[in-house]
Parts: sequence; C-alpha cells; structure tokens
Amino acid sequence: MTARRAELAANRVAVLERIAAAARLAGREPADVTLIAVTKTFPADDVVTLADLGQRDVAENRDQEAAGKAAAVAAAAPDHPAVAGLRWHFVGQLQRNKVASVVQYADVVHSVDRARLVTALDTAAARHRDRPLEVLLQVDLRPLVAVTGPAPSIGERGGVLPDDLLALAGTVTRSDNLQLGGLMAVAPLGANPAEAFARLADLAERLRGEFPQARIISAGMSGDADAAIAYGATHVRIGTALLGGRSARLM
Repeated sequence: MTARRAELAANRVAVLERIAAAARLAGREPADVTLIAVTKTFPADDVVTLADLGQRDVAENRDQEAAGKAAAVAAAAPDHPAVAGLRWHFVGQLQRNKVASVVQYADVVHSVDRARLVTALDTAAARHRDRPLEVLLQVDLRPLVAVTGPAPSIGERGGVLPDDLLALAGTVTRSDNLQLGGLMAVAPLGANPAEAFARLADLAERLRGEFPQARIISAGMSGDADAAIAYGATHVRIGTALLGGRSARLM
C-alpha cells in the first residue's frame, strides 16, 4: 500500500466515524448520511484510490477540471472496476456555457439557482443524456441568519433567495429531463452554522410539503458537517478532512 493510499484510507475511516457519531448524537442512523468526497484540485489517481476504498460519491466544482478528471477516471476502469460505480456531483456555481459539458459526466448538479439555468440544463440533458439529470436547488441562507464581520453580499456566492425557492422548484418539475432531488446550501461566512442549517431544515420541510420527492439536503463541509447532520443533512461534502490540504496535493 502506498503512503497516499494509506493516508486516504485512514482519513476516510476517520470521516465516516465522525459522520456516524454526529448522526447518532442527532438520533439518526449513520447510513442515512452520504459522504461526498470533494476532489477538486486533487488528481484523478486520488479519485481512483477512493473508489477502490469503497467511496461511491465524488464532487467537483469547476468544469474545466472536472471534465478531464472524469474522463481519466473512467479510462482507469479496466484495472479498477470500482470506478464504474462512482456517482459524480457538480457542486460549484454553474454558467450556462458549461452546461453541455457538465451534463455528460455529472449525475447530480447541486447548484441550480435560477430559471434560465434550469432551461439550459433541461435542453442539454435532452441532447446528451439517456436518463433524467438529478438537480438540487442551491439556496442563499444569508437573508435568514445573523452575520458578523465582513461577508459577501446577498447572492454573491450563488443561491436562490428563500422567497423564490418554491417557484424555482416548480420550474424544475415542469421540465422533461430534470429530476428535483432537494436542496443544497453553504453556511454563510460570518454566520453560526447551526443557525444556518436550522433555517435550511425549515426550508427543506417547506419544499417537501409541495414536492415530496425532494428529500436530499446537501449541507456541511469539513468544518461544519456535524452541525449540518444535526439539522438533517442527508449528504455532506468533505474535501480537506478527507484528502488533506495543499501539502497533500504537492506530494
């Protein structure tokens, strides 16, 4: 076993144990929380290794990196059959000129926040896919929480405003080639993550009241996954705690 494989294996066990502990503390089953490995800036070899270790969900946030990496990982399938079971998530802000590329490798797009993007994804999915594309609505939580210190203005980090959430969900469900999976959010800079994720849980409940199929809550990263799980996150997006910091990328 290489040093990098051993590091990734140990990190993954530690992250899964952390997820399990947070779930049990919240009275939830650990199996109800899915770990998404955020592999941005890390090489395709790390993705292949994670797949060999049993990881099934991986995420990228920039198409320029993700498209080539997904292709490189797929090319490793003859020697690493586990990569065939990978589920790719696109979690970054998405511009319409990248949609046609993203829909060809992503199984889930987490960052849908406007009607024009829904239309672009629907059109591209019809052209490039043989099954519906699952999408999550990214919601901007800043209007709902107290923020201290400097922070981005509303909308700067992406996300539909809470008051517009149900209308956007309706737009998705009226499309022919998209499937509404649920919500995604990032705890705003300068906000208490627990407060942010509590508000997200409220929005998720409201969304499910109108669209029962929207069960996913994608929330929580390396620094705040515990709080997200406490408030119902079904998917946590973990990068640093799993793959390490910049020094790991330079190894």
